Amino acid sequence: MSQQFPTPGQPQPGGGYPPPQQPQKSSAGKIVGFSCLGIVGLIVLLAVVGAVLGGGSGDKTTKESSPPAAATSATSAPADAPGAKPSSAAPEKKAAVEVAAKKAQFKKSVIAQDDDYTSVSVTITNNSSDPIDVNPLYFAITDTNGTKHTAELGADENQIATVELAPGENVTGAITGKGSFTAKTVTYTDGLIGKAVRADLS
Repeated sequence: MSQQFPTPGQPQPGGGYPPPQQPQKSSAGKIVGFSCLGIVGLIVLLAVVGAVLGGGSGDKTTKESSPPAAATSATSAPADAPGAKPSSAAPEKKAAVEVAAKKAQFKKSVIAQDDDYTSVSVTITNNSSDPIDVNPLYFAITDTNGTKHTAELGADENQIATVELAPGENVTGAITGKGSFTAKTVTYTDGLIGKAVRADLS
């Protein structure tokens, strides 16, 4: 008696369909997947290492190139400094007539009527190449209120002398105004109608 086997796919007596067989995964797919993942990881790793090395060398290059730039600016700084004067610049030219004035104590002379005078000590220097004349009448004092006071002759015993100053010479003496006031400036005019030179009191 021959034994019959059910045909594949047919239900067996006493049971349903046999469970389908699970497909077997090939090991070749796993190898290819891991290989691709490894290559991507290697590329990422190389990119990170390259960025770190590239960034470090870039900083080093910047640091090495910075000192020469600083040295260049330090070298050029003295030439551009505001206080530095160019060597080719001509020295500052002095005024032809220089007047300096400061407060002074009035010293009453024998011809002064009283003590109601204000004196200023004046130094006049001739920086020109020509002689200049100095006379107390060539001076005037302006007070802090803007009032101009002409010189009073002979009131102060230290009155500035009437002289001719040669080039390079100077003379100092008192200029005196009538009344009590606070002097602000002194004006000298060469020959009464010449150029006026004004000096603030120091």
